[in-house]
Amino acid sequence: MNCVMKLSSRWNLTMELDHLMKTTQMNVHLYYLLRARSTWLVLTMLLMLQQAYSQEKEKVVPIGTDGVVDTLDAVTGKQVNPKANDFDGPITTFRIGVGFIYDFTTYAQSEEFKEQMGIAKVELGPRSKTRDFRVLGSGVFKTKRLFSWKFAYMWDGDKNTWLVRETGVTIGVPELKGNFFLGRTKEGFSMVKVMNGHSPWGYERQMAIDVIPILADGIKYMGYYPKARVFLNLGYYNNFISKNQSFATFQSQAVARIGWLPILDEKNNNWLHIATSLRYGKPKDDVMTLKSRPESNPTPQLINTGQFITDHSFHYSGEIYYTKNRLTIGSEVISHHFYSKDSGDHTFNGGNVMVAYSFTGGTRPYNTSTGVYGFIRVKKSVFKGGLGEIEGVITYSTLNLNSGPILGGKFWRLTPMINWYLTKNIRWEFIYGFGNLDRYGIKGNVQFFESRIQFTFI
Repeated sequence: MNCVMKLSSRWNLTMELDHLMKTTQMNVHLYYLLRARSTWLVLTMLLMLQQAYSQEKEKVVPIGTDGVVDTLDAVTGKQVNPKANDFDGPITTFRIGVGFIYDFTTYAQSEEFKEQMGIAKVELGPRSKTRDFRVLGSGVFKTKRLFSWKFAYMWDGDKNTWLVRETGVTIGVPELKGNFFLGRTKEGFSMVKVMNGHSPWGYERQMAIDVIPILADGIKYMGYYPKARVFLNLGYYNNFISKNQSFATFQSQAVARIGWLPILDEKNNNWLHIATSLRYGKPKDDVMTLKSRPESNPTPQLINTGQFITDHSFHYSGEIYYTKNRLTIGSEVISHHFYSKDSGDHTFNGGNVMVAYSFTGGTRPYNTSTGVYGFIRVKKSVFKGGLGEIEGVITYSTLNLNSGPILGGKFWRLTPMINWYLTKNIRWEFIYGFGNLDRYGIKGNVQFFESRIQFTFI
């Protein structure tokens, strides 16, 4: 009996040992399986972190407010793909740039238009002139918070004088999903008014925004809210520093521009831009004179209100632009209202429509922070065996400076033109314009035959 019990005990011990060995073996397999899976999990997480790092290793920094940006390495602060005019310093990057525009213009005038020019004591004939020559400097400080600077000094061919153009600093405020600019800049009223002066598709900005000064001194917020696809620009300006400058026709002004992008497909260069601008202004010395050139810089101002009394003004605009790859269609409508406690109120309206199409497939980038288009992309310049980019543009614009006793005149212009971008830095324009002037109780027609050569290194 004892022998049987011993044998039974040994059998049970053998079974337990066998079970223990199998369990241990299973645990070992499970251990190695879990370790393998953990290794893959860790590797996957590292790859994801590396991808996230790769996505964040570059940062795009706005230089000023007109849509020009710089791309930097997020770790070193050095410029990515630096150009020949880029320099890297211990405190800031530095870029030196220049811009130059030269215009040629001649006219074909109807007899009625010649009569109008006689009354205005204006003599039109073939002419050419330097529109502007500008020297630019910009850079990004090597700080944790986005902090860039810009300086521009320009020879104004119209005024025959040197002017400080957009100059100041941009400070990033990611807490508010945007940036602040402090200094001299464009107010932020109208897309084309905000865009860099060398980048629009047209020959000159439309007449209706000539009422708004090109520059002002103050502070400007530029924000973009990606979930809602909404951008917001807010600005306050005064003429404390610039009161003696020719552009300072207002003592102070506040501007708001808000836009929505119901379509935003940057990969396929397809978007729909809808925006409005609101502006309050306090005219300098409670007087104002409105005047405009017919979208031709060598041509004198053909419509002019003369000086009138006004103590404040409101300005409203609506803008819509649609881009589908190489095609852009757009329009801006603007209304200017001037008020006076001592004399009558006055309203002046204008606007434009435009179509631009690149025959060679060139496209323009869009800057969501400032809500503006950038320079057209040139795939292959003529100096590298390509055609550059060839763009056809048609614009129609009008401005009415008649209001009550003020008879400043009304002008409309139709402009078909060709832009030839030989390189990303050189642009040659061929412009035809047909215009109609309604002033002095006479309606006269004029044709413009114009060309422009432009060099832009920024």
